[in-house]
Amino acid sequence: MVWWNLYLLVFTVALTLALVLTPACRKLALMTGFYDKPKEQKHKSHSTPTPLLGGLAISGAWLLTIVIGMIASKSVRGTILDTSVVSNFPGISKVSSELVFICLSGILATLLGLYDDKYNMSAKTKLAGQIAIAVIAVTWGGVRINFLDQIPLPGLGWCATVFWIILVMNAINFFDNMDGLAIGTAAIAFSFFTIISISNSQHFVPLLAATTAGAAFGFWFFNHSPATIFMGDSGSHFLGYNMAILGIMVTYYNPSEAFTHLPLLIPLFILAIPLFDLGAVVIIRLRAGKPIYIGDNNHISHRFLQMGLSRKEAVMMVHLLEIAVGLSVMPLMWGDIRTTVISLLQACTILLLVTLLQNHGKKDKEDSNEKSSAEK
Repeated sequence: MVWWNLYLLVFTVALTLALVLTPACRKLALMTGFYDKPKEQKHKSHSTPTPLLGGLAISGAWLLTIVIGMIASKSVRGTILDTSVVSNFPGISKVSSELVFICLSGILATLLGLYDDKYNMSAKTKLAGQIAIAVIAVTWGGVRINFLDQIPLPGLGWCATVFWIILVMNAINFFDNMDGLAIGTAAIAFSFFTIISISNSQHFVPLLAATTAGAAFGFWFFNHSPATIFMGDSGSHFLGYNMAILGIMVTYYNPSEAFTHLPLLIPLFILAIPLFDLGAVVIIRLRAGKPIYIGDNNHISHRFLQMGLSRKEAVMMVHLLEIAVGLSVMPLMWGDIRTTVISLLQACTILLLVTLLQNHGKKDKEDSNEKSSAEK
């Protein structure tokens, strides 16, 4: 129970800091003129300039919570925690150097996004920055897809991990297209990572996951529709980075409980909605002969709008799908082969349903356009 209290404590601290820092960053954006101006890009739908320093608030709450936790871990010896928790604290010193580089990469992800929000970098420059961030996390932060190291191909695990981090960062960057959409999806994902890592008796990973979840939920309070502040590329890069590394750091396969190695697929399904959305819009843009980095209105959320849902309903629909897919694969951790197969089929069925709904929305829009043209 002491560990559970610690998880709740770090979540609450991060949540509180985000609730405090977000209004402060909003005021800073107003003072410095750091806005998202809707008329600068055709695919943006908000009508008035909106403060754009939300990513700084999220990452600030996350980093301050980690710093507070590190300081607190050095000052609790001799307290009631000594017998049940502090005995594990020597492990902090073993991973402290790696944690420094993990935090450094998170800070760099935020700064990269801030610079892009302000100066609109080229896609190649942004990609180079993302690669550098991923390399730091993998090479010095100790983040690695370990099971790939068993395959006798030198560098496979390293390359796959770098690719994974870049992929998720871009997926969340693309996914941030409606009030509360990306931050809510991230908060749900972080919650799953926290619960799963606790279930598999990890200690420090759930502390990091709970910290990130708290920061995300705190910012969500200000970013849901109608949003009073946007997180911008700084927020989407930071969240994508953390979703990627936590997806790797969490332990999914427990030999004493799992009957198969299929739990290793869990992070793919927890992040399936933004990854699915990324794949869909990239295919659409390639088929249309457009650059994949140019925004448009072909995302999952936009398709729900085309079906007649309001913006709030579209966002809620995406969040419910995120929860449904995540819950459907949770039994993989302890189920036998029959349970895991059924869980995977259920998750795939949900994604297939999304595909059909999207195509239906697209077809309705095309039919409506053809009808309007004929009437004219």
